[in-house]
Amino acid sequence: MQAYQLEAFGLDHLRRTDSAVPPPGPGEVAVDVDALSLNYRDLMVIKGLYNPKLRLPAVPVSDGAGVVSAVGAGVTRVRVGDRVASHFVSGWIDGPFRQAYLATTLGTPATGLAAERVILPAEAVVPWPAGYSAAEAATLPIAALTAWSALVTVGDVRPGQTVLTLGTGGVAIWTLQLAKAMGARVIITSSRDDKLERCRALGADVTINYTREPEWDAAVLEQTSGEGADLTVETAGPGTLDRSLKATRAGGTVALLGALTGRQGTVTTGLILMKRLRVCGIMVDSRAAFEAMNRFIAEKRIRPVIDRTFPFDRLVDALRCLEVGEHFGKIVVHVREDG
Repeated sequence: MQAYQLEAFGLDHLRRTDSAVPPPGPGEVAVDVDALSLNYRDLMVIKGLYNPKLRLPAVPVSDGAGVVSAVGAGVTRVRVGDRVASHFVSGWIDGPFRQAYLATTLGTPATGLAAERVILPAEAVVPWPAGYSAAEAATLPIAALTAWSALVTVGDVRPGQTVLTLGTGGVAIWTLQLAKAMGARVIITSSRDDKLERCRALGADVTINYTREPEWDAAVLEQTSGEGADLTVETAGPGTLDRSLKATRAGGTVALLGALTGRQGTVTTGLILMKRLRVCGIMVDSRAAFEAMNRFIAEKRIRPVIDRTFPFDRLVDALRCLEVGEHFGKIVVHVREDG
């Protein structure tokens, strides 16, 4: 079976290889992967920024969808022929997050999905919504579930509340779509008017071009009668965090999940204290949350926004496209032609 292996850190060291795949062991399933979707985390892993101690060679990419082709002893929750998406934090089934779950994340330290067939724990797969293609299902594990976690698990968003999200990548666009389906008012930012126009077509109530309005937090306050957003989904990281804190109402919540502007930086903690804000880190969510989200998506008939697709032999090109950041929504890689 064909797979990509990272032999050393850097995109230039990602190699397509041929290797045998063992049958699934007890509690495991074999999944024939039809499609992958890319996340910024994948780039960080490949560049050695996410886990510089990662043992190489390693198969990267966290998110994929395909068909169960074999099951190991004791597996009852899925069957051969089931169409499934990967569950990123595979050890997190339900309940509160635990530090130990970090050892079970796919794409490092656990196996990645950039292969024609992968062996995964049976707990690491979730049936996808009816009517979805594999390409659509591949967008769910990190981007959609992270947005759901921010909106539901952490934000407890209610109809009529205001949600602010930054940029137009996978998590931000899923945040826009899910929040609108929940009856929320959505404010979204971008540096490009054409992307903001697409956001309005998806239902965005307020769009802000942060190139023309670099003090976009003030623009958010202006659009909320001086109060700020009830929930801010902070996708960029420390470079924008202070403005996100300013743009959030007193007593509101900032869901912190991005690292586009780095992993370290200075924060004006007085903004958190004086506004009594809650800042919550998001590490995607549990399988129970994934299943609840899929039910909501099916009920509301929400389809993901896929900006560009690439064939499997152009995975590196797809990652370079992600690196440039020109996409709107998700980038998908078809492992099989019909995926």
